[in-house]
Amino acid sequence: MTQNQFDLSELMEAIKAGGDIDVLRRGAQMLYQALIEAELTERIGAEPFERSAERSNLRNGHRDRTLSTKAGDLELKIPKLREGSFFPSLLERRRRIDRALFAVVMEAYVHGVSTRKVDDLVTALGIDTGISKSEVSRICEDLDAEMAAFRSRDLSAVEFPYVFLDATYLKGRVDHQVVSRAVVVATGVSMDGRREVLGVSVGDTEDEVFWSDFLRSLRTRGLRGVRLVISDHHLGLKKAISTVMVGSAWQRCRVHFMRNVISRVTRTQVPMVIAALQTIFAQPDAESVTSQFARITDTLSGQFPDIADMLSGAREDLLAFAHFPEAHWRKIWSTNPLERLNREIKRRSDVVGVFPNDEAVNRLVTAVVLEIHDEWQVAERRYLSETSMALLRRTAILTAAPSVKKRRAS
Repeated sequence: MTQNQFDLSELMEAIKAGGDIDVLRRGAQMLYQALIEAELTERIGAEPFERSAERSNLRNGHRDRTLSTKAGDLELKIPKLREGSFFPSLLERRRRIDRALFAVVMEAYVHGVSTRKVDDLVTALGIDTGISKSEVSRICEDLDAEMAAFRSRDLSAVEFPYVFLDATYLKGRVDHQVVSRAVVVATGVSMDGRREVLGVSVGDTEDEVFWSDFLRSLRTRGLRGVRLVISDHHLGLKKAISTVMVGSAWQRCRVHFMRNVISRVTRTQVPMVIAALQTIFAQPDAESVTSQFARITDTLSGQFPDIADMLSGAREDLLAFAHFPEAHWRKIWSTNPLERLNREIKRRSDVVGVFPNDEAVNRLVTAVVLEIHDEWQVAERRYLSETSMALLRRTAILTAAPSVKKRRAS
């Protein structure tokens, strides 16, 4: 006790004299050590060297432990007991960095900072011993519970008439081999016009089984009211949509379709063909869209029969948007709204390079999409206005009216 009082008095004098960061480190170290000793005293019912009838155990030396904080590395002594073990509650097992630095490390990781740069960052913050790659990974495992809760949250509170689906690819290790991992993301526009990230999953490939499982998981979580699904023309995905999303229309992404067209013509022919196709989507109403589609198909059939056949075969899928409010067309005829999200996933994952497992992929990708999801929730402007969503709601009522009358008649 006398030694502690002497140290404290000396520390107070150093602080009054304008002590530097080393003084703060010493103060933090003394405070931590005092709290550790006080907790042990309460645990065993006696001070050091105190004779007491309430004593339940005996001290048996100390073991060293380094705790890294923003004030620097603290060299602490953890008391040992004659019988059993003791670990102070203010520290956490297998962890030598305080929670404030956990937040820094996890934020850096989520933003795509490499583990080497995270180590440099931690050192710059005053942690002389730095941080190992394995420790960064261990810290980031704390994200798992939060990320899992987001991926499994209930979706039944509101309807999502528009759902966008897309996939991107990252590199990961499976059975000691580096392979491509498909990362699929679903976003939706709710009836109040706001966007949300509905789900994310990682798997082997974009086949029908994978997409079906993913879409069923969204249904299980309460996804409802889906009237239009927007995606690329992937056979496995298209089959999964028709099987799982019964009652929903499908919009084939016009941007991906344009890319498919470009691959069928020469470079000099591209501007002319694309200009012709774009006139279809520049029409003011659904009737004009349908008429222009027929004219362009007929026009291209002479010089570009393959393109005309592609158009004829994709007519219903390319023009699905025309059955919805015109104010929504530009937002629902392609998967462009997902492009920025996929670019951000790629940007941050490129720093990692090869992921050690699917859990690491899920952790980072979910953290990225959750961040974007939160941005959408607090954005001042809705993705689609309330006025235009009211038009969609009215259309839904009119569509349902005949079936309602039929049920009543029966």
